[in-house]
Amino acid sequence: MRKPPVPAPPHHPDLELLEERVAFERFLRLDLFRFRHRLFSGEWSGIRRYDVVRRGEAVAIVLYDPSLDSVVLVEQFRLPALLAGASPWQVEAVAGLVDADESPLAVAIRETREEAGLEVQSEPVPIGRYLASPGASDEYVHLFCARVDASSAGGIHGLPEEHEDIRVVVKTVAEVEALLEAGAIEGGHTLLVLYWLLRHRERLRREWGARQ
Repeated sequence: MRKPPVPAPPHHPDLELLEERVAFERFLRLDLFRFRHRLFSGEWSGIRRYDVVRRGEAVAIVLYDPSLDSVVLVEQFRLPALLAGASPWQVEAVAGLVDADESPLAVAIRETREEAGLEVQSEPVPIGRYLASPGASDEYVHLFCARVDASSAGGIHGLPEEHEDIRVVVKTVAEVEALLEAGAIEGGHTLLVLYWLLRHRERLRREWGARQ
């Protein structure tokens, strides 16, 4: 993965940036900031010191087969989930970070191939984007939905050089609804794309010509 360079903070009239430096960088990068910001009163705050995890842009894509009325998800071991008190085996939407010189759309298509072993059957539909944890990280996640053929989905996928060991999980929409009702889906981006799919499922089936 070729990570894009971290951009300088953009100018904003409500921010006075006094210092920015890299405190740590490996898989994650942690930057330290000293700044003031404008208050609701119109005055300026005192000097604040803040740590920010610099993750940049990412992508999550929900893979839907309208003919089988099924969703292709992935399952993998997540150490941070265990540290948070949840199961380390997380069922998620396909997702990944945006590399250098790559668009979010291209990442969505690439990650579908790498993590699920599938090709998208039509151009992914943009859902929107959201800040994953705006109090701690600059990660901005682009959300998509794409049509796939889930009839042969399965197996273990991922890139060995990135220590990926990813199992494909196929669920009917009814099973997805049951998982959501039971609180078994815990990742923020996965929750967002699945609830979007439930809301727009009938329209997608009409537009994509699902077999009845």
